[in-house]
Amino acid sequence: MFKQIRRDIQSVFDRDPAAHSVLEVMLSYAGLHAIWWYRVAHWFHKHGLFLTARVLSQMGRHYTGVEIHPGAKIGDGLFIDHGMGVIIGETTEIGDNVTLFQGVTLGGTGKECGKRHPTIGNNVLVGAGAKVLGSFTVGDNSLVGSNAVVLKPLEPGSTAVGVPAEVVRLHGEVPPFQHDKLPDPIKEHFEMLEERIAELEKRLEK
Repeated sequence: MFKQIRRDIQSVFDRDPAAHSVLEVMLSYAGLHAIWWYRVAHWFHKHGLFLTARVLSQMGRHYTGVEIHPGAKIGDGLFIDHGMGVIIGETTEIGDNVTLFQGVTLGGTGKECGKRHPTIGNNVLVGAGAKVLGSFTVGDNSLVGSNAVVLKPLEPGSTAVGVPAEVVRLHGEVPPFQHDKLPDPIKEHFEMLEERIAELEKRLEK
């Protein structure tokens, strides 16, 4: 248990330059508290005490603003930055060293039974407000841009942005995540159309 706690704390220091001390992280990081609530609730869920698990998860939601179903499977090193509004569904599976920003939803698309939530690979980063909806895999080392809506699988090393999300980079070197420097396929498409319109107007004038 203490090894797990140390790993959870270290994941904050690894990815948040605002963290200054262990005591500060332990007392003031809601995302970290949410993970600890989840780990306790998940233990009860694994042992068939489903009501206790759900009550604990709802208590964690009340105190942290993060809703993690106790049935979800979460690896080591999950970092939930800021945390408020994050939702992780029952059949979600999350690998190691994953980062989720505020407002992220890892959810389903309806009332289907069985595996209905996404599987998130290792070293994945999901930007603020993004939604990953459905039973599919987001491959290792992928980036999901802020407010993107991912509705289909992403190969490892993908960068996906937009609504619905489109892959704008694949198998490239993983860059530092900067919201303002992600490609914008919609903007690029409009710029291409504007150039084409300008070219056609010149031809009409001639």
